[in-house]
Amino acid sequence: MGCRDVHAATVLSFLCGIASVAGLFAGTLLPNWRKLRLITFNRNEKNLTVYTGLWVKCARYDGSSDCLMYDTTWYSSVDQLDLRVLQFALPLSILIAMGALLLCLIGMCNTAFRSSVPNIKLAKCLVNSAGCHLVAGLLFFLAGTVSLSPSIWVIFYNMHLNKKFDPVFMFDYAVYVTIASAGGLFMTAFLLFIWYCACKSLPSPFWQPLYPHPSSMHTYSQPYSARSRLSAIEIDIPVVSHTT
Repeated sequence: MGCRDVHAATVLSFLCGIASVAGLFAGTLLPNWRKLRLITFNRNEKNLTVYTGLWVKCARYDGSSDCLMYDTTWYSSVDQLDLRVLQFALPLSILIAMGALLLCLIGMCNTAFRSSVPNIKLAKCLVNSAGCHLVAGLLFFLAGTVSLSPSIWVIFYNMHLNKKFDPVFMFDYAVYVTIASAGGLFMTAFLLFIWYCACKSLPSPFWQPLYPHPSSMHTYSQPYSARSRLSAIEIDIPVVSHTT
């Protein structure tokens, strides 16, 4: 398998990265990170559930889909440390993953639309597809780590709240969405690393150009000696001697 082709692994990793970023967006905006269940023993009243998100808070009666109380200023007055950390971690993870998607897209477009023979004048501007995918994989791994760690902490912090107060706190499905999205980012990074290791020779550095040396470039070295081919500075100049 060669680095110069767009393979199913790179396309699959790109689609998996898009789905993971979409999941992070959903997890960031969903108001379902933590539930506070308030149970009443009065038969004339209904139980109340408070849904806490990263930015808003909503209180609903059982069996109702409308919010009795909808607090849109909750983001500025969050008093739970795990949610406060997530307010910074998830947007940062989305930005890192979007940068990785951009690098992945640049690498795929470069392999799909470039010429097989490079322009020597533009050699310094060539985009290395393997380098783009490798750096994208590292960014995907970093984004997954940034989003996964605080999401798992929500589960343990929920247990801490239940011990500190009454056992009325429960983490909601936004936690599962974010953890699954972080897993998708790790899968994307794994696919890119597998593609890189399979298509790129390991002894060569990742910044080495992927273009094979065309035969026309080797023909210029034929008039020179072996010493001149090893050095770009030392060139043998033939000396013509005249005999009388």
